[in-house]
Amino acid sequence: MAQWFQLQQLDSKYLEQVDQLYDDTFPMEIRQYLSTWIESHDWDMVAISDSLAAVRFHDLLAQLDVQYSRFALENNFLLQHNIRKIKRNLQDHFQEDPLQMAMIICNCLKEEKKILASIIKKEVVVNQISDILCLAEQIQFNLVTVEVPEWKHRQQIACIGGPPNACLDQLQIWFTAVAEGLQQVRQQLKMLQELEQKYTYENDPVTQGKSALEERALALFKYLIVNSIVVERQPCMPTHPQRPMVLKTGVQFTVKIRLLVKLQEFNYQLKVKAVFDKVRKFNILGTNTKVMNMEESNGSLAAEFRHLQLKEQKVTGNRSNEGPLIVTEELHSISFETQLCQPGLQVELETMSLPIVVISNISQLPSAWASVMWYNMLTCESKNLSFFLSPPQATWSQLSNVLSWQFSSITKRGLNDEQLSMLGDKLLAAGNPNGLIPWTKFCKQNVNEKSFPFWLWIEGILDLIKRHLLCLWNDGCIMGFVSKEREKALLKDKEPGTFLLRFSESSREGAITFTWVEGYNNDVHFHAVEPYTKKELAAVSFPDILRNYKVMAAENIPENPLLYLYPNIPKESAFTRYYSRPTEAAEPMELESASEAGYIKTEIISVSEV
Repeated sequence: MAQWFQLQQLDSKYLEQVDQLYDDTFPMEIRQYLSTWIESHDWDMVAISDSLAAVRFHDLLAQLDVQYSRFALENNFLLQHNIRKIKRNLQDHFQEDPLQMAMIICNCLKEEKKILASIIKKEVVVNQISDILCLAEQIQFNLVTVEVPEWKHRQQIACIGGPPNACLDQLQIWFTAVAEGLQQVRQQLKMLQELEQKYTYENDPVTQGKSALEERALALFKYLIVNSIVVERQPCMPTHPQRPMVLKTGVQFTVKIRLLVKLQEFNYQLKVKAVFDKVRKFNILGTNTKVMNMEESNGSLAAEFRHLQLKEQKVTGNRSNEGPLIVTEELHSISFETQLCQPGLQVELETMSLPIVVISNISQLPSAWASVMWYNMLTCESKNLSFFLSPPQATWSQLSNVLSWQFSSITKRGLNDEQLSMLGDKLLAAGNPNGLIPWTKFCKQNVNEKSFPFWLWIEGILDLIKRHLLCLWNDGCIMGFVSKEREKALLKDKEPGTFLLRFSESSREGAITFTWVEGYNNDVHFHAVEPYTKKELAAVSFPDILRNYKVMAAENIPENPLLYLYPNIPKESAFTRYYSRPTEAAEPMELESASEAGYIKTEIISVSEV
């Protein structure tokens, strides 16, 4: 855009400054009539060359003649008169010294640019800073109200066995970019303040808007910092990595805090203190204050507490801290507090862990973990410590996912639809697959007239798999959850000797059994062995039981009835790799010693009579 045209768009207060640049020696009319021609030449070069200045002087007079002719065609006598007068004045002043005219034009153009520039470091800059702050506000509003809550919800799901949580590094990149932008804006405002001190005028936009912009930039920066502190890893005992948020008194636990704004000036400036809530009184033992510093692995600004313990405070007389809930339903939280202090900036920061359950005996762990699952499955709140005073019900769709995660989190295989269908039948009323499941039915009430609730039965099976059946479960050998009616339907048309492996429905501690089919057509019989618990499997591996299992036939001859793993896999193909290795041949002296002692080598074999 032509410079003269830009100047004409300015407010009157700026046009007054332009008017002061021109006088009778070099009037503003010349600038108006010949603006395009004047701006087409390099007057810095002309102002240092006598010969070039002379050429440009005569060119300018010729341009005035052109203007005179144009006004003559328009019959504009007044403008013709003005042109003649201007030309005579120029000849009188610069005919002998055209270099002086070149220097006047050069100086006027530079002063015009300064006037335009003063408005661009000023109105335009102020408007741009305001626009930048609006954009920063929009971005950080989305980060704080959408991205962080979504990450926290994914963390909740990951904590109860769901898909691993991610994107925290990306959140740090976004938070840090906004923080750096706001810091740059604050620095620009300081520079504007310095400019204001050197050059200002009435209704200066910097003077009028600087304070408001500074306050806004500072408020946005504080808001970003306050919402950038998160619990990266929830409290967890290293002895039970799949059971975070359940803490046993006297057992060490870890927790990690992270600031998503990664600025070098924050390194070693934030001292975080862990504080337990006041609902049920515990003391935090160990180093409960940590300084946040940049980690070498990913450069994040974090503080990790590694050796904390909880110890319940002794209460004399009546226990005033007993509440309406049982221990495994009492929810607590650990808050993490710090303060950022810099020149002109003081911010209080605090974040809280997800609700935790504190137990005093490891036998309470299964029930406590049920509480953690139920809470994180059904709510995104982090401060509802009275949740179990009136716990909401769960849909089967919600609970079935969580149940499957319990298996996939400690093994390589979750639950398939058929296995979940059998479990759903235990919790849902007949004909109501989409019904709601109360907390009491999941964790408190005995299921199907058994002497234990549903979750403790599942927990016993999980422990059985982890201790004795992990490989078989991972490789899909165990059907696991199948009703007696369903197993008969699956086996009735199979080859005699076809068997499947399922978990017992009558054992709280977890037990596994197998059922096989014998006979053909209308003469089909099904046989199930007495379930094996952790006690039996601690002595003999389950694959060895399947290999050596015998049934006494009619002729009192023991036979192994297990031939094909459902649907039709030969038993040896399915289980050989799991069998115990044969005992290596003993040395001759060892054989002789055994013989002298009168002992014959024995092997434990399960034998049944049908």
